[in-house]
Amino acid sequence: MEFSITARKGRARCGIIKVEHGVVETPVFMPVGTYGAVKMLSPHELRELGVRIILNNAYHLYLRPGCDTIKEMGGLHRFIGWDGPILTDSGGFQLYSLSSLVKVSDEGVEFVSQFDGSRHMITPEKVVEIHGCLGSDIAMPLDDCVPFPCSWERAKESVERTSLWARRSLDVMSGDQAFFGIVQGSVFMDLREESAKDLTSLGFPGYAIGGLSVGEDAGTRERILEHVISILPEDKPRYLMGVGTPEEMEKAVEMGVDMFDCVIPTRNGRNGTVFTSSGRLNIKAGLYKSDQRPIDPECDCFACRNFSRAYIRHLFNVNEALGPRLATIHNIRFFVRFMERIRDKIRKEG
Repeated sequence: MEFSITARKGRARCGIIKVEHGVVETPVFMPVGTYGAVKMLSPHELRELGVRIILNNAYHLYLRPGCDTIKEMGGLHRFIGWDGPILTDSGGFQLYSLSSLVKVSDEGVEFVSQFDGSRHMITPEKVVEIHGCLGSDIAMPLDDCVPFPCSWERAKESVERTSLWARRSLDVMSGDQAFFGIVQGSVFMDLREESAKDLTSLGFPGYAIGGLSVGEDAGTRERILEHVISILPEDKPRYLMGVGTPEEMEKAVEMGVDMFDCVIPTRNGRNGTVFTSSGRLNIKAGLYKSDQRPIDPECDCFACRNFSRAYIRHLFNVNEALGPRLATIHNIRFFVRFMERIRDKIRKEG
């Protein structure tokens, strides 16, 4: 992986990430395709919407259909029909969310599949192996996520274990995949600093900031983010995991973040909430029953070029699948254009 900074405005920056399957301009939003598909959308539609990189989840793909199956099918890109860059998450957050089914130790994570009850042991080495089978461009090593709130002692344990697992992951990494170190530490500034300093000493090609947007208030999140970014290398991409409202992303870009992912645009779209240049709206609301306007008059997506708010509301109300699809198409395009405008602003004003 190659990363270069092309423009700056204060701490915000534009950059280019070059990987085997393409070039990605940053700051960038990555739609989430947990099981290998961004919900409601085909790879062709994603391309038309301007998406250049997507996120898949190694944990879920390991369980279904199995990484060996994907490898036999020619790797993840061929299996899902997407020829652009892919980032695969390790599933550490998903394992944390299944706490009643999980046992964490320095060795790794032992868990029971929520799908069929089978038992599994995931180690840092196993996660590297899974990513290798998938063949993604950027991959996340196994990290120890903690709930919010948690004690300082538990967060300290998480930081030390994440660093231990990072070292073990580096020992077995090979090939062209770019693994990012993941900074943990919950809401404790001293632990965040410890984690960031230790991981940057290992020389990862990029760094992710995990364990945020899990319930902490916005002020705390911003203070932590600002401090962690001040420690991370200037010449490496910075990825804020799971954070994704337009307002949150814009603020984080101003601090120096380059990459984002979140399920918000697809989940909200399926539920009828759409993002517009004048704010969010619930397309299912009665006031749009006879509204001839597009979702957003300023949007150039397929939904806004061809359909009215009234029609899309009607589709939702009669449970036609086209309604959620059109809302999702619009939301993904809104997020892509939002990041395009941020990049343009940095280039013009920097």
